[in-house]
Amino acid sequence: MADNMLNDAVAATAFRRLVAHLQHRTDVQNIDLMGTAGFCRNCLADWIAEADGAMSREEARAIIHGMPFAEWKQRYQSEATPEQITKMQESVAKNADSH
Repeated sequence: MADNMLNDAVAATAFRRLVAHLQHRTDVQNIDLMGTAGFCRNCLADWIAEADGAMSREEARAIIHGMPFAEWKQRYQSEATPEQITKMQESVAKNADSH
């Protein structure tokens, strides 16, 4: 697996930059991230909560979104179109092959 090529400090720095980037790009919808990459801000937060073991999903989502998820959703999330939902479903189906 490729993650053994990075030391923890480098990985942590890159991760923090990714989080800052996602917090800055509020114009990018989670469903579009799901449709293109097969993961979104919520997935990333869920992975953090799972890795931590004691952190709730809501706590982790607040870290990734830079605010409580309900607030982020109200401010920035728009209604998903049928096309976005279809693209997301197709993309997420590809995740089953590797996880």
